[in-house]
Amino acid sequence: MIDPLTARVERRGPVAPRSALAKLVAALLIALPLVLTIDVVSAAVALLLEIPLLLLAGLRAKEFWTRTAVLWIAAPLGAITIALYGVTSGTVHFEWLVMRVSDGSLALAAATAVRVLAIGLPAVVLFVTVDPTDLSDGLAQRLRLPARFVVGALAGMRMLGLLVDDWRALSLARRARGVADEGRVRRALGMAFALFVLAIRRGSSLATAMEARGFGGTGTRSWARESRWDRRDTALVLIAAVIPATALAVAVLTGSWNFILGPSV
Repeated sequence: MIDPLTARVERRGPVAPRSALAKLVAALLIALPLVLTIDVVSAAVALLLEIPLLLLAGLRAKEFWTRTAVLWIAAPLGAITIALYGVTSGTVHFEWLVMRVSDGSLALAAATAVRVLAIGLPAVVLFVTVDPTDLSDGLAQRLRLPARFVVGALAGMRMLGLLVDDWRALSLARRARGVADEGRVRRALGMAFALFVLAIRRGSSLATAMEARGFGGTGTRSWARESRWDRRDTALVLIAAVIPATALAVAVLTGSWNFILGPSV
């Protein structure tokens, strides 16, 4: 359902109504520790522990697969690349020119694929339900980030949705003038440059308007909505911290820990 007053999609699920700042912290807590190691055990354990969190996010099946389609494509493609060109170790199964598939490259490829999903899925799913205004309120009120920076970033994010409409309008205008039938690459480059110029002009106008309305002031500003944080937000952050801690602990105990900046344990 879409709330007519706020134009937001109402999603059901324990995670969906949580604070935008809590979701941001949860996504970072899950991703950052997993970046330290590249092994299939920690990534697989983290991915398994993330499944309940993904199911409770309130996304429908179609929306979930649509939003995460890029990850499901990038993970196997990255695995194939690593398998063909990764570090060679153990038995070599296939070799041709610069391509060489070995036990080591296959293990690294599997770890890379699972790692992409373990890091990317919770970040994408959690941020689908994040409202930019709620996030900016949390960053400014809770983390005490500079209000000018937060409000400017929020205004920029609000303008991103207009780029799709601008691209469509440019395409229709060129087609109406009869210059959109040939030279697709040249047409795309020309439209991209026109869109870039249009974005700069709109950004300059928006900055001037915001400055005129006092958004650039240095004094203490007020906020229309209070950023709230309750026990359930804290529980989400704690659960997010337990996931990578458990995954890394299992990796260390099984001897598969592979620190990316040093020797494996």
